[in-house]
Amino acid sequence: MKSNNKALVYEKNGWKYVSVKGPPRERGYAYGYACAKDFSDVQRMLQFFIFESYGKQWDFFIKIINDEFKEMTQTTFHEFYEEMEGIAEGCNANGCKTSVDEILAWNFYLSIPYWYPYWVETSNSENGSSGSHKSSMGPREGGAKDHCSAFIAVGKDWTEDGNIVVAHNSFCDFIDGQYSYIVLDIKPDKGHRIIMQTSPCWIWSGTDFFVTSKGIIGTETTIGGFLPYAKKYPIGFRIRKAMQYGNTLDDYVDILLDGNSGDYANSWLFGDTNTNEILRLELGLNYHSVERTKNGYFIGFNATYSPEIRNLECVNTGFYDVRRHQGARKVRLGELMDEYKGKLNIDVAKKIISDHYDVYLHKENKCSRTVCSHYDLDPREYMSTAGRPLPFAPHGAVDGFVCDTKMAKNMTICGRFGNSCGTPFIKDEYISKNRQYENFRPYLKDRPSEPWTDLSEIKSEKKKFSLTRRLKNRSTINKKTTHRNY
Repeated sequence: MKSNNKALVYEKNGWKYVSVKGPPRERGYAYGYACAKDFSDVQRMLQFFIFESYGKQWDFFIKIINDEFKEMTQTTFHEFYEEMEGIAEGCNANGCKTSVDEILAWNFYLSIPYWYPYWVETSNSENGSSGSHKSSMGPREGGAKDHCSAFIAVGKDWTEDGNIVVAHNSFCDFIDGQYSYIVLDIKPDKGHRIIMQTSPCWIWSGTDFFVTSKGIIGTETTIGGFLPYAKKYPIGFRIRKAMQYGNTLDDYVDILLDGNSGDYANSWLFGDTNTNEILRLELGLNYHSVERTKNGYFIGFNATYSPEIRNLECVNTGFYDVRRHQGARKVRLGELMDEYKGKLNIDVAKKIISDHYDVYLHKENKCSRTVCSHYDLDPREYMSTAGRPLPFAPHGAVDGFVCDTKMAKNMTICGRFGNSCGTPFIKDEYISKNRQYENFRPYLKDRPSEPWTDLSEIKSEKKKFSLTRRLKNRSTINKKTTHRNY
């Protein structure tokens, strides 16, 4: 396919900003072309990490995910399927061999741990089991993994100017979280403009930090230990639909509930800059809760306030356990909200999301229990639940993001790549201390300390580059900006 559309691309302080526009296939093509080299590296990682995690090859998952979801995507989410077709074509045109089937499976990546145990239980798989497609107890015995810290606040009693302030960091496995360096700016021919943090060739955020031209700010934290799943609509398509077409906070709730699968179950935090109201949606499978306020705050720490979700749909939530990162961050984020009550602004948000105070040991301590988490530095000697995760796991905060009402109205978000506190991760140093992860070495990347960086469309004169010019190695462009038009 030959596209008349172009992608504006610039790179700055570890981030790659990609701006695309137009109909689904055209914007997808421009996005895929711009991220072809990045996705080639993702493919290499997936070949290793999927097999390491499941004992099944990535090609196996591409096939069964498409068997399960391709027809539904083509019919119910046809616009997004067209966009993924364009992404595949753009990647192929710029030297990355792929298919729409792989792009669809990659966009389902974060749903795999929820859906795959269900698929094993309900399909005629090699274990000989079969059954009807009902809800099942999903991601393994210990439930879903835990990701992210976040808060959102509003009102004269809480924020400096009474308007919305939000912050988030993504803590996840370094091996896949290190790819969340894309900031995608989509101007679709229908619906709202979106700026979101994402990974190469995802059509949704995944890490879930975004603003829209309708004035909505959104983020989330996952619900740790979550179990049930029902085969309906994948979360990636539901939240992308909400971002592109949601006009109000009620629209976001309705869209996320429509066809809810329980996959990537989250505590969603949304803010409407038009009404100066914030909302928390704790979204399980059979249960959900909605709270909203114009003068208050909500925090995210991987466990729910809802007793129904916490007791009936989760195991090992850590809600009250300050030895665990859920309980510890619940306490610490609440303390920080009180400490900065009436003073919350962008600078304070950066400080909060970078916090290292350990409420269990009552001291500054970079570990799994802190708002800015460092599992890779944590010996986990105080584990109350073994293996969530293991000592010194290559896991933790890989970024930080903040935004407020003024920035959102200007379609700007502020991010710090690598870690929200700026602590560098050097893979050879890490592996030399943790030889148990030696097989991860070829796939891990250094993440040097980077500054907080405002990310938005650059209006100034842009230098044009040939379509055939290869992207520079990302390690050579730290702390400077380059521009490209594709």
